[in-house]
Amino acid sequence: MLDDATLEEAARLLRDMEAKRLTLATAESCTGGLIAAALTSIAGSSAVVLSGFVTYSNEAKTAMVGVPADLIAQVGAVSEEVARAMAEGAQARSGASLALSCTGIAGPGGGSAAKPVGLVHLAAHRAGQPTLHRRRVFSGDRTAIRAATVREAFQMAHSLLG
Repeated sequence: MLDDATLEEAARLLRDMEAKRLTLATAESCTGGLIAAALTSIAGSSAVVLSGFVTYSNEAKTAMVGVPADLIAQVGAVSEEVARAMAEGAQARSGASLALSCTGIAGPGGGSAAKPVGLVHLAAHRAGQPTLHRRRVFSGDRTAIRAATVREAFQMAHSLLG
C-alpha cells in the first residue's frame, strides 16, 4: 500500500526525531493506523513511536483521545476542530513530544458537496507550540487518498521539528 518513497520518508522522520530526542504518537481515523504502520515498519522505530490511537468511530475519538462529543456533534468528525483536538489529545494522553492526527473521507462513499470524498483534515501538535492544521482534498481511490494522507502527515511532522 505504501511505496518505497513514503517508507524512506518515514525512516527520515524517525532519524530526525531520534536525533532531537523527540517522541511521537498518532491519532488516526481515515487511515486506520497507516501512519503508525508506516513508521513502525522501520527497524528501531520504538525509539521514537510511543503509541498510535486508531479512532475510527466518533466514540473512539472521545474515549481514546478526549475529543468532546459535543464538538463532534457541532462541527462533524471531518473538521479542522476535531483534527486539532485529536492531535492535542493524543499528545497529552501519550506523553509524546509530538502527535499527528487525521480525519477524513477516504471513500468511495460517504462524501457530500460540503465534504467530498478525498477531504482530509490533518493536525500536528508539539508540546508547547501552536497546533498546525492542513485541509487537503486528495484525488484517487481509497488507497491513494490514504497513502497521500500519510505523506502529508510526515511533512507536517517535519515542519514541527525546527
